[in-house]
Amino acid sequence: MSPARTFRFAPSPNGHLHLGHAYSALLNFDLARQSGGRCLLRIEDIDGTRCRPEFEAAIFDDLAWLGIAWETPVRRQSEHLDAYRAACDRLAHMGLLYPSFESRTEIAQLVAAAEANGPWPRDPDGAPLYPGTAKSLTADEVAHLKEAGAPMALRLDMAAAIAQAGPLVWQKRGAGPDGETAEVAARPAAWGDVILARKEVPTSYHLSVVVDDALQGVTDVVRGQDLFWSTSVHRLLQQLLGLPAPVYRHHALLRDQSGAKLSKSIGSRSLREWRAEGATASDIRRMVGLPQQP
Repeated sequence: MSPARTFRFAPSPNGHLHLGHAYSALLNFDLARQSGGRCLLRIEDIDGTRCRPEFEAAIFDDLAWLGIAWETPVRRQSEHLDAYRAACDRLAHMGLLYPSFESRTEIAQLVAAAEANGPWPRDPDGAPLYPGTAKSLTADEVAHLKEAGAPMALRLDMAAAIAQAGPLVWQKRGAGPDGETAEVAARPAAWGDVILARKEVPTSYHLSVVVDDALQGVTDVVRGQDLFWSTSVHRLLQQLLGLPAPVYRHHALLRDQSGAKLSKSIGSRSLREWRAEGATASDIRRMVGLPQQP
């Protein structure tokens, strides 16, 4: 008998859930039920400046109101920093990490200077690739900057990582609980030397998500289309760390009347606001285009 498929919904408690979150959470829950699998809830709270306990409590409340059940205990990333630190240490021992010390303002200035001579390459999200020269710093220069308390990020040496991992693919699943699966070539170089940890937080989204998925036995990652290209970085990290690779499905994003994707940052109407106006869980299913549960 093959092991049960395991799905997960992994929100950040930095605001209230909106319809886009409801769609992703319900889709994961429905696919888990249809396949006879498991549905996990993970709280991605490594950003200590924006994540708050009241938002986490609201996530539990909203999901329960939608009729979603999940296994306990819930994994909170803030409680597992040692696991991410260990993964970083492993990559460092492989010679694949290096520290960079520029502030965000300094990086913006470096990009502006480079763009005076023509367009500077950008990642799939539109952010400029790292333009600095930290990779060439000497050991003494690194030690001096650390002693001076300079801001520090640990970056993946992308060229070295790709050379070590070799060509990679990831598995994309189509519509439905047992949709057709196809191979997609991973192209992590498009992201440049991504940050995997910072001085104040020993991890990043890219690193923590692959570690968590492996430790939780996640077999099916169902998430928004905006994370499609991030999968290349995740597949690279899985290969380097010897972690299993889930199958991925990237669903369409819900958008507002102006065409912008629903987002906490632009103040998209929250589920709590819909509830206060009298919406039911069945109404939410209808609004996000999912069938009613029997």
